Amino acid sequence: MKNAGIAVCFAMTALLAAPVFAQVEGQLGGQGEAVVTILPKHDGEVPASVANQDLSVKIDGKNAKVTKWAPFVSPNNRVELVLLIDSGARNSLGRQMDEIAQFIKSLPPNVKAAIGYMENGNATFAGPLTADHDQVLKALHLPGGSAGSSASPYFCLSDLAKRWPSNDSGARREVVMVTNGVDNYDRRFDPDDPYLQAAVTDSVRARMVVYAIYWGDQGLANRTGAANNAGQNLLAEVTQATGGKSFWEGSGNPVSFEPYFDELSRRLKNQYELGFASPLKGKPEVETLKLKLSAPGTEVSAPQQVLVVPRTQ
Repeated sequence: MKNAGIAVCFAMTALLAAPVFAQVEGQLGGQGEAVVTILPKHDGEVPASVANQDLSVKIDGKNAKVTKWAPFVSPNNRVELVLLIDSGARNSLGRQMDEIAQFIKSLPPNVKAAIGYMENGNATFAGPLTADHDQVLKALHLPGGSAGSSASPYFCLSDLAKRWPSNDSGARREVVMVTNGVDNYDRRFDPDDPYLQAAVTDSVRARMVVYAIYWGDQGLANRTGAANNAGQNLLAEVTQATGGKSFWEGSGNPVSFEPYFDELSRRLKNQYELGFASPLKGKPEVETLKLKLSAPGTEVSAPQQVLVVPRTQ
């Protein structure tokens, strides 16, 4: 009888403890998602069909399981796009206003858009995020600020990430920055610039895909070769980390934005949703992502960093 009582007690203890063990085990797994762009290597070609088995994903150097892989082709897929213009940009940006307007008008109906300006470290919106693209254009104007009036474009990007003008968690978030990329608080190229790194982390956590178009600032100090190089390289750090792309034309301002907008439009039409399961110790973490694709004739843009959260049961 004594042994039987011990066995019953042990069984009851195990049953009581089981939910706790299951809960802990569930917290050991992580999950995440990313927006991946796949384009043909040559213009005019149709991107190759890419299947789940063509992918190899590693998170923080460890193999991850692909749980979802699908193109964003449903007419119900939602996109939110913010054009973020540096308030210190040179007034010659006025030559690009028609092309900016044409790009906004060309966005498909499923894309909500807004125009914001980098002002004193903030992303200041001149109008709402809306699918009414004519209304969006009412907010378009020359920046009219002084040199460095954005403070740092990376402050402004962090502010946008923290105060995204929508609560739609199911919409893709795309950002197009028009700036010289110079951090006035650390004017040299430093990949460990704390403001840059904070902007990358905030952008990844907010699930933003960031693109950048280089345009010079009004300040004389920002017109040097060193400033051009630093700004362009810092922008490349942000865009590559989030799965976007930087556009520039040598050390000067581009003659036209039209080729960049054409590529942006193609990218928005050729994006995939990647879902994955990976190891995670507990709390949400920003981790490195490495994606390999076995599909000849394709060009892949995947974020270098992703947010991994505890897996839901």
